[in-house]
Amino acid sequence: MSLFDWFADRRKAVPNSEQRPEREIADGLWIKCEACGALTYAKDLRANFMVCLECGHHLRVYSEERIEQLIDANTWKAIDWGLCATDPLKFRDRKQYSDRLRETQEKTGLVDAVQTGLGQLESLPIALAVMDFQFMGGSMGSVVGEKITRLIERATLEGLPAIVVCASGGARMQEGMLSLMQMAKISGALERHREAKLLYIPVLTHPTTGGVTASFAMLGDIIIAEPKATIGFAGRRVIEQTLREKLPENFQTAEYLLAQGFVDAIVPRTQLKKTLAQLIRLHQPQPQTSSASSVAESLNPSDPHIIPTHTTSFGRLP
Repeated sequence: MSLFDWFADRRKAVPNSEQRPEREIADGLWIKCEACGALTYAKDLRANFMVCLECGHHLRVYSEERIEQLIDANTWKAIDWGLCATDPLKFRDRKQYSDRLRETQEKTGLVDAVQTGLGQLESLPIALAVMDFQFMGGSMGSVVGEKITRLIERATLEGLPAIVVCASGGARMQEGMLSLMQMAKISGALERHREAKLLYIPVLTHPTTGGVTASFAMLGDIIIAEPKATIGFAGRRVIEQTLREKLPENFQTAEYLLAQGFVDAIVPRTQLKKTLAQLIRLHQPQPQTSSASSVAESLNPSDPHIIPTHTTSFGRLP
């Protein structure tokens, strides 16, 4: 008799009234790490910004949770929430594009693949866009491009730093050229933002690929990436077949791009808010000062030994 059969017989021998009821574990109470397989209490994992406590693997988070992680409580103000995609090309693959849009909206509760708004990050006012990979792979359609463009223009008008958290598979094929146009439109808005001497920081998360990488994801004043995020334009297999060469194992990872100079810093999610706040404070316009005039005012102007000085104002460099 096997040990399993022995335990089964023992269980049958115990009256039902004396058997202990099996404990049920509620769904979502524990979360398994995709990298190391460790089981972590969901509440503890969320408190650690969805970063595995055992191996440091960054589990995927979506726009609502990302906004909560970055924006101070009760300061978020969503803008352009009602913008909704249409189907101008009457595109159809396995199903009609309009039907796919409606189904994804019902499933995710989102209107499209990005949320934009104004808020405070450690009491610093910012303009923030957060892409959401669960909405059609975070693909960049007309609505995504329009919302990000409007956000950047709003940031330029109000003199705010702009931050875009990227998570996308690239341009949305169902909208064809209308989707590809968004690359140029957003890039133009970012150029005007730069001319106004305002800060723009893209945060590249897993994955950031395609037309998003080819445009606003790589146009930042400071480009930040999360650890081990996949970042690239074309897929690895396509590049290998084109070049007929074997690519490095860590190709198109945040660490590889940092080594090649395409990314300025890799910042763990638990340190992201603090790091962004430090960068914004460092790049804030400094008020004009007149140190020489302050010294002169503190002296007695009637004193014959005082030599009048020329004052100089220090502001932002052109």
